Amino acid sequence: MMDTTVRSRAEIPLEHTWDLASIFPSPAEWDAKLTEIKERLSSARAFQGRLGESPEVLAEWLEFFQALMVDMQRVTMYATLDYSTDTNNQAAAARTAQATSLAAMVQATISFAEPELMQIGFDVLRSWQQSHAQLRIYAHYFDNLERMSAHVRSAEVEELLGQVEDPFRTAANTHGILTNSEIVFAPAKSADGAQYFEVTHGTLSALLHSPDREVRRTAWESYADGHLAYKNTMANALAAGVKQDVFRARARRYTSSLEAALTPPNIPIAVFYNLIDVFRRNLPTWHRYWRLRRNVLGVDALYEYDIKAPLTEEKIEIPYRQAVEWICEGMAPLGEEYVSILRRGALEQRWIDIYPNKGKRLGAFSYGGPGTHPFIMMSYTDDIFSLSTLAHELGHSMHSYFSWRTQPAIYGRYTLFAAEVASNFNQALVRDYLLRTQSSRAFQIALLEEAMSNYHRYFFVMPTLARFELELHERAERGEPLTAPVMIELMADLFAEGYGDELTLDRERTGGVWAHFSTHLYSNFYVYQYATGISGANALARAVLDGKDGAVERYLEFLHAGGSRYPLDALQRAGVDLSAPEPVNTAFAVLADYVGRLEDFLL
Repeated sequence: MMDTTVRSRAEIPLEHTWDLASIFPSPAEWDAKLTEIKERLSSARAFQGRLGESPEVLAEWLEFFQALMVDMQRVTMYATLDYSTDTNNQAAAARTAQATSLAAMVQATISFAEPELMQIGFDVLRSWQQSHAQLRIYAHYFDNLERMSAHVRSAEVEELLGQVEDPFRTAANTHGILTNSEIVFAPAKSADGAQYFEVTHGTLSALLHSPDREVRRTAWESYADGHLAYKNTMANALAAGVKQDVFRARARRYTSSLEAALTPPNIPIAVFYNLIDVFRRNLPTWHRYWRLRRNVLGVDALYEYDIKAPLTEEKIEIPYRQAVEWICEGMAPLGEEYVSILRRGALEQRWIDIYPNKGKRLGAFSYGGPGTHPFIMMSYTDDIFSLSTLAHELGHSMHSYFSWRTQPAIYGRYTLFAAEVASNFNQALVRDYLLRTQSSRAFQIALLEEAMSNYHRYFFVMPTLARFELELHERAERGEPLTAPVMIELMADLFAEGYGDELTLDRERTGGVWAHFSTHLYSNFYVYQYATGISGANALARAVLDGKDGAVERYLEFLHAGGSRYPLDALQRAGVDLSAPEPVNTAFAVLADYVGRLEDFLL
């Protein structure tokens, strides 16, 4: 008999789900918009060969282009969000596939534009931009296009590159279907064998925080083994994804996949290597933490399923509404407008799909576009870890809210590099507020455990995955094989270095951790940005909390900037230089402080 179960999607109360009807009232309206976009593609083609006729024609194209992309995003969003909360919903799956195909069709159709703009010439574009009011907002767009011009191909090649994006999504989609729909996880069980617990993406975190070591062990092994059962298929899918990155890089005349990932947001490659270097030099801080855990838990050998074991017996329960209130109080330094918008979104406007249900996809995310809410998907489980995840995703959503409100659509989308700063900033402020206001020893320890768990994911797992990702791409660029045994061995070696002698490694199960990520490793060199993000966030949060003159205003300016500036420039204006290693070192100092506080409480 199952002691805990996960509800079906139909059993989740409407008020606890996001309001997708605010995007389209029904699938019929969604279908109508899909058809309309297809019909508008002929109008897009009519601009081909005409962008250089006059600044007025160019301005008309840029307005048309932005409106088309906004509508395309709404179509994709509605389908994706619906499918994300119930991956067994085949109607939603079909809509997602339709949206993906249409997006590739749109991309192929508009692919003529940037090569044509380059043919006009950047001196002419700047002259038009300065002399015509309709074009004045496009200075950054033209500057960025000139910077990227060496990697923009002819209209014919760009059209072909747009056409391959739909079939190229098959690798990530295959991995995602296996992870979210096909894997059946064995139940976890209690030490006495009397209780069984359902293992899903939504329940795993709570099970790994159980005080019962057998629950943790069986849940962790079930989750690892579920993925390993499909390791060859998943490795084949990931290998295809990596090779696609290599193909794109070569097609656009980059020297490597890493350069292809970092050049568009104007991030120097040194930023990536600085992070990895600082991470490796600070591994002794992590080894100190693993040693603390082993001593406090009183175990001869610490295993990976012990990393989130509670260090006190008292469980801190935080209902959703209490979490929202504490987050609002923590974000108070940013002002009443910020807080009131956040509160309405979380409690009244149904931005958030709150609780776990069967078929709900792995993880949490924020997603939206101009004209919609900045929606959040998560699986809230009434604990401090869920509170932290909620604060993180609300950081993304508020960043989006202000960007869309302030910027034209062409700048409404900020880079991933900037995104992870805003999300981690919220966690830093809320964590500081709770450390100052919730004085009980149990709460303080639980809060520090949450901080360490968050840092474990963003400042340990993600840099390790970044090293793994770099090695996979370099091997693919050399033409070397990428198979499941190769990936497992490489992943195990990297984690062995990270854990040192303080943790006993299950090489097969830990080596298969890459299979748990059905999105991140299919986004070319995305994961390193979690670590740079948490570094920048802590620096900016410290300035706000210390009351430095202009710190709040500069941070809010960063949120409003969206994609109108390069991310490093926007962050430097806000007060942090992520091109240097100092913010990463500072973030490790924060981590060391958390370890020290736990040692004071527990040793």
